[in-house]
Amino acid sequence: MTHKNFDAIVVGAGMSGNAAAYTMARRGLRVLQLERGEYAGSKNVQGAIMYANMLETIIPDFRNDAPLERHLVEQRFWIMDDTSHTGMHYRSDDFNELSPNRYTIIRAQFDKWFSRKVREAGGTVLCETTATELARDSSGKVIGVHTDRAGDVIQADVVVLAEGVNGLLGTRAGLRETPKPENVALAVKEMHFLPEEVIAERFGMTGDEGCVIEAAGTISRGMPGLGFLYTNRESISLGMGCLVSGLAATMEKPYDLLDGFKRHPSVRPLIAGSEVKEYAAHLIPEGGFKAIPQLFGDGWVVVGDAAQLNNAVHREGSNLAMASGRMAAEAISLINSRGKPMTKHNLSLYKAMLDKSFVMKDLRKYKDMPSLLHTNSRSFFMTYPQLISQAAKNFLRVDGTPKIEMEKATTAAFIKARSRWGLLSDAVRLAFAWR
Repeated sequence: MTHKNFDAIVVGAGMSGNAAAYTMARRGLRVLQLERGEYAGSKNVQGAIMYANMLETIIPDFRNDAPLERHLVEQRFWIMDDTSHTGMHYRSDDFNELSPNRYTIIRAQFDKWFSRKVREAGGTVLCETTATELARDSSGKVIGVHTDRAGDVIQADVVVLAEGVNGLLGTRAGLRETPKPENVALAVKEMHFLPEEVIAERFGMTGDEGCVIEAAGTISRGMPGLGFLYTNRESISLGMGCLVSGLAATMEKPYDLLDGFKRHPSVRPLIAGSEVKEYAAHLIPEGGFKAIPQLFGDGWVVVGDAAQLNNAVHREGSNLAMASGRMAAEAISLINSRGKPMTKHNLSLYKAMLDKSFVMKDLRKYKDMPSLLHTNSRSFFMTYPQLISQAAKNFLRVDGTPKIEMEKATTAAFIKARSRWGLLSDAVRLAFAWR
């Protein structure tokens, strides 16, 4: 026996799930949101970057009570070898605006706040509940979910799959394949706690200003990977992520990579004296445009990380998650208001909205980047960082050696490592992947 209790069921209470549930509830739909954790965010101690524009579109006055850490005024990019880094950074006082563009957040706190907003909008949030299987009618249309709670099928017109990159509901139902190892990164992260004034002093910040450091190079030991450091009010989120395929091939341990990043001479002073209170691991979609699965069908849509919506080049995930959740909700609300069924044909409106947005335009632009970095990982993450470091050292060292000889040595090192044809080939492929 089944009961149609809701217009929509949202599986997951992360960025995309909360955005979808809130948007539909605000538009008057009867929404049930299922979260397997004790509360939204209970499984997530991730420190992260939140892009204000995406959330502002959903909740215009979010700054009034959202748990925001620091607004970002500076971004640093580092290319690292074992003992040094070559970097660039951008800092602007323009980011000290009345409505800042980016914030650091603690996801455990932020997701809990977002979930409360869903309830305030009229949505029903049921935690400690796992959706175990999609329910279908005789035609194969999704009509709801089975859960690990005793009772009948929970039925709805449409199910929004916001279960994350490793969610099992969609794969069990055959709606999408299990993500391939080369399309998923495993990120490990620690929270380093320091007094607020110490963090501000070390990073040259005042008030609630914040800084982000993102680093690539030999810290990932030849695998496609990235190190990151985000400043929160009284903590630093420090982590390291590498493709699962690289970790499997090299048998490197993620925590060993993180430990090496922490001990690097450029990082160690920034976290000196800190107290580590939290450690977490998290899967991140990295496959880009070519890894996006079918996004809609009869009675279902998929959003956020579950849909592989992550821009690895710009390290953007939360904004794509919120944008996709909102657009799925808007499409569903529009179909509902017209009294039409949630068929595959009608739900294609969601995909059309995504295609017109920055989400698909950005992912399509960088569609060839994941495969380029995967197939040339040792060059981009080991050889070039070492060469760049040596070039910088040659340029800056003053020891009586004529400059012309240092320049020749730098040029010879690049040619020896990659050859003239290799250097040209790398440049051309990178340019085409970036176009």
